[in-house]
This record gives sequence, C-alpha cells and structure tokens, in this order.
Amino acid sequence: MSYPDKRSDDEWRAVLTPEQFRILRQKGTEPPGSGKYDKFFSDAGVYTCAGCEAPLYTADHKFKSGCGWPAYFDSIPGAITRHTDSTFGMQRTEIVCSNCGGHLGHVFKGEGYPTPTDERHCVNSVSINFSPKDKVIDGAAAKGDKA
Repeated sequence: MSYPDKRSDDEWRAVLTPEQFRILRQKGTEPPGSGKYDKFFSDAGVYTCAGCEAPLYTADHKFKSGCGWPAYFDSIPGAITRHTDSTFGMQRTEIVCSNCGGHLGHVFKGEGYPTPTDERHCVNSVSINFSPKDKVIDGAAAKGDKA
C-alpha cells in the first residue's frame, strides 16, 4: 500500500530513534507495561504519530484496559489504516498511520470492554506522541482525512 509520506528507510533512520524505527518501520512491539503512555491519561489532547506527527487519537478515545499498552476504542476518522496480520500463526488486525504507514499496533474486537465500539486499539507508546492542545487536530486532521 502507498502512503502520502513516502520517506525511504534512510530518511526514517535520520529522524527516528533506533527503537522508533524498529517499531514504526519494522513492525516491532515494545514490552508490555514499559511504554510512557500505558498509564498516562488526560482529559484533553491528541495523540499523534511519532513518525510523521499526523493526529491519530483524541484523549477521550483512551481507556484503561490493563493490557500493558495504551488502549483506545476509536481513532480520528481516516487516521488509521487496517491490514490483516497473519504472523505468529494467528490472524490479527494490524493498525498503521494512514499518512506514513508507521506500525502502531493491533486492534481487537469483542473482548467485552465497555466501550462504544467494542474495540481495543492496542498501541505501542513508542509509535505515538501526546499534545495537550486539541487545536493540533484542527488543521492536521483535515490533512490526514484526505489520505
């Protein structure tokens, strides 16, 4: 699949830490409970892609799942692309940034969490950043929705 942000691996290595590159570009996973956003909650703000800064989730999408990674029940419309992931002998739904294709994690359905979508977006903290200013969404979400 093609994404609007078409940087090469060398260009990504120049702007990402080795851990961000491993997770965002090579589909890695951070250890459970190790991420800075696992137990972080805010009343307002936006979570953006750590690679390209595209807005992905609002603070009110986040919920306490206890899974060891930040969990969201929904994303900003158009911000996330889903792919079938058949690695490890099972089928899961991988989620990536719709702007740069950066690996965020996986989405799981029907686990019984009391959320409006019955989904859990299990996201690596390394794949995201947080801004307490909702206005980040205004211009950037419109750009991301066109992707």
